[in-house]
Parts: sequence; C-alpha cells; structure tokens
Amino acid sequence: MSDKKFGAKLTGWTAPPRPSMAPLEGRYARLVRLDADAHAADLHRANSADDAIWDYLPYGPFSSAAAYHRWIRQITAGDDPLFYAVQNRDTGQFGGVASYLRITPEVGVIEVGHINFSPELQRSRAATEALFLMMEWVFETGYRRFEWKCDALNMPSRRAAQRLGFSYEGIFRQATIVKGRNRDTAWFACIDKEWPALREAFQAWLSPFNFGAEGTQKEALSDLTRLVRAGSDPALIGR
Repeated sequence: MSDKKFGAKLTGWTAPPRPSMAPLEGRYARLVRLDADAHAADLHRANSADDAIWDYLPYGPFSSAAAYHRWIRQITAGDDPLFYAVQNRDTGQFGGVASYLRITPEVGVIEVGHINFSPELQRSRAATEALFLMMEWVFETGYRRFEWKCDALNMPSRRAAQRLGFSYEGIFRQATIVKGRNRDTAWFACIDKEWPALREAFQAWLSPFNFGAEGTQKEALSDLTRLVRAGSDPALIGR
C-alpha cells in the first residue's frame, strides 16, 4: 500500500490578474500609484521628520527632494515592485508608500513590502486602512497567500504584521545583506481562508463607532485578529 501524500487538489481556482494599480479608496486613506512628479516633494517633506524610518530599508535616507525624486523614477520604472503613495484623507497629505512585490499570480502569491510611513502617518487610522485596502484587493481578486517579510531585528514591523493578522512563519537566517549588514528575515503571511474573518476584524476596528471623541480606540485590532492568526510571533510574547 502506498504511503504517498499530496496537498489538497485545487478545483475551480484560476490565476488572478496582476495588480492594475487603480486607486484604492477608503474612509481614511486613499492609495494611488506612486509618481515622482506628483508625490516626491510631499513625501520627502514628510519623511524628513525622522531619518530612522529608513533604518531597515536597503535605501535612504535621501539628502534632497531631487535625490528622492530620482529614486522614485527608478523604482517605478519596472513592473515589480509596484508602488502606491498613501494619502491621509483627514489632512490631504501624502505621507507614505507601500508596494506589491514578488507578484506571482500563477500560484496566487503576492507580498506587501517597501512600507515606509512618515511619522505623521504612523499610528493613524489611515495607515491601518491603507494596508487593509491592499489586503482586500489581494484576496477579493483571488490570490491565495499574502506575505509580509522584514528584518528580524525590526520589532515594530513584526508587531505591525501580527497586529494586521499576518501569522508568524519563522526566521530565514542570513537571508540577505542590507547596507553592509547581515539580515535575518522574519516571515509572516495570511491566506485566503482567513480573509473573511480578517475582513470582519478590520471593518469592526475601522468603524467610527470604535473610536471615542478624542480618537481613542475602544477595541484593539490585535485583539480582533488574534483568533484568526494561525501562529503568533514568539518574540512578541510579553511585549
């Protein structure tokens, strides 16, 4: 008798399209395709508030708006990664970028990365909704897996991934070299079967009824996504 085992057979699944980069519209955030002429000056101004936002990225900080403009032109010339600029609807300002990358529709896998939110965008409802909108597009379009990877020493990124409902999957040791330093990479992902429950968690958190008069949240998103996640990051226990 054979002891061979195989993964579940996919029936009725077809490869989704690549991102069209049409605008993504939310209550608090608006995402449009990153464009050097339209966004470089605003983003460089917002980013200049704290050079530490570049610590774990393989580029930056940029000494001038012109240098940042050139970088945007270079990074947006290809078809992977594909960058969005993130606008906070409350202020009207563009304060961050995020991208789809390692786009492989033939197996239904896509990654979010190059996330760089300025201090004025961080910890805002717009920042959370921006990533929700990207996740929503992924799963509503038919992708099976959405990945998040970061430097294993970047605890804020690991905390953000888990808060957003990405499940911890492990550490890839000596995965690459960034700015002349070793980088171990922490892997997180969420999959299509988890999406309905994650969508409900985001919708509950983003509801205006979840915030008091001074903007204080009543329920934390991490509490709403905890029961959905398949695995927790051991480095965040007790943090």
